[in-house]
Amino acid sequence: MPLMLEEDYQISLPSMHRVRQKFDRPRVEDPEGRIRSEFAKEEISGKIRKGQRVAVAVGSRGIRNLAFIVHSIIGEIKRCGGEPFIVSAMGSHGGGTEEGQREILTGYGITEEAMGVPVVTSLDVVEIGKLKSGTKVYFDKAAFEADLVVPVNRVKIHTDFVADIQSGLCKMLVIGLGNHVGCTSIHEESFDHFGEVLKEAAAMIMQSANIGFGVAVLENAYDETAWIEAVPAETMIEREKQLVKIAAGNMPTLMIPEIDVLIVEKIGKDISGCGYDPNILGKSFLLKEFILPVPKIDKMVLLDLSEETHGNGVGLGIFDITTRKVFDQLDYESIYANGIAVKDLDDCKIPVIARDEDEAVKIAVKVLRGANKEQLKIVRIESTLRLEYIEVSEALLPLIEADERLELV
Repeated sequence: MPLMLEEDYQISLPSMHRVRQKFDRPRVEDPEGRIRSEFAKEEISGKIRKGQRVAVAVGSRGIRNLAFIVHSIIGEIKRCGGEPFIVSAMGSHGGGTEEGQREILTGYGITEEAMGVPVVTSLDVVEIGKLKSGTKVYFDKAAFEADLVVPVNRVKIHTDFVADIQSGLCKMLVIGLGNHVGCTSIHEESFDHFGEVLKEAAAMIMQSANIGFGVAVLENAYDETAWIEAVPAETMIEREKQLVKIAAGNMPTLMIPEIDVLIVEKIGKDISGCGYDPNILGKSFLLKEFILPVPKIDKMVLLDLSEETHGNGVGLGIFDITTRKVFDQLDYESIYANGIAVKDLDDCKIPVIARDEDEAVKIAVKVLRGANKEQLKIVRIESTLRLEYIEVSEALLPLIEADERLELV
């Protein structure tokens, strides 16, 4: 049964043109050398003693050069006399199972064979204590029993709340290393004061567990490594506040102010915690303010999931229309475990399912209200992580020509 009238299928969609968005590009040319110089700092190398078992915490984010960075960190820990091993630090991701989290790490090249150390994905936890509100704080048991814990994570602005500390090392300590039970517990707290919750819980963890230092990674607008810094536990909270501001300044944006239909090629947990970054699109069920300039978008179409997300299509609920290709890939256990743990079911909802891309876009055009359908403003992007090259419809070419940050390719 057709979803629209026959004439709706016969409409002619506008031709699309490839455009380059130009951003500032700070980057680390030699990540291995940068890590070596960070470990040469006395406040870092002095924390590692010969024979210590060092838990290197690695999460589910698709960080550029992740396997290389982790391998280099492991090499430096060994050089200092430590005995490193890897622990998964991804909260409820991977369906909240040991097998699922190991699969995610393997997808990023984090394996025992590649890293030369054991990889532990056990979900056992210890209870650290309670916040002032009464919320329980948990911590990964394997990491807790280590002589030293080193979280490795990207620092960036968060997808669900705004605060002076957002996504990064502290969040990994509290939520990533809290495993499924800890992630669920912390998300009892309101996002209205989540930054304060993270600081209180991270401070509690650093008093109880053997947190030595963290390795913070910042990326630029081109999804490249912009900065790597080893941060001692004693200064982690204050330094992360500064790093969040730097990370926000490096974020890409979508420079088209008004869009009738946005086509997104893929979403995924490797792209952002909620599949796409609401700080880029200005669309969210949870985020109440946007600190970056965001476009005004009417309808959104989703075409695919990333391979690295392993069927976790969390975030598709924000889209208006998707395709049968997306629907057939969905791993409901992963999606629902993630959504339930963070108490956000809206991102798990299924949008209208079209036969293919052509039908999806034509449905989006059909349901537009008030748009000039002779001058449709359509934009296509790969994902919110890759925004250097986008495609725009004919009606947007005057805007491209007038903006020196945009270049017709």
